[in-house]
Amino acid sequence: MRIPTFSASTTRRAAAVAAVGFGVVAAFQLLLALGAPWGRAALGGSNEGTLPPELRAVSSVSMVIFVAAAGVILGRAGYWGDRFSGAFRVGAWALVVILPLGALMNLASSSPWERFGWAPFTFLLALATFVVARGRTGDQPPASVRA
Repeated sequence: MRIPTFSASTTRRAAAVAAVGFGVVAAFQLLLALGAPWGRAALGGSNEGTLPPELRAVSSVSMVIFVAAAGVILGRAGYWGDRFSGAFRVGAWALVVILPLGALMNLASSSPWERFGWAPFTFLLALATFVVARGRTGDQPPASVRA
């Protein structure tokens, strides 16, 4: 089976979609850190209402990680030029591995918000990230020419 390579334009569109998705998660984490009463929809769903201070700190760190993930994906698609292209490539593939694990963790959660909301959202985010990781950035020739 041959895994497809996606065009530069598809890669850039998928990167924009993934970056927006990471932005949604980052905003959610920021609001949790600021005290939004959505504990049932995060971190296993065992906290009703506002998260305790230690989990609010976890949400703050998570927010920074998701913003960084958006930057990595945009960088892999060529939005930041090619200066750190190797690091962006490695980071994108790391996200391709980590995100499905996060989706599985959400599926295993006792929280219906995580099982039926965040799990499919995270899976779709993983799919968009895969397209970016596997895609071309404007400077790469098609796979058939690179042989």
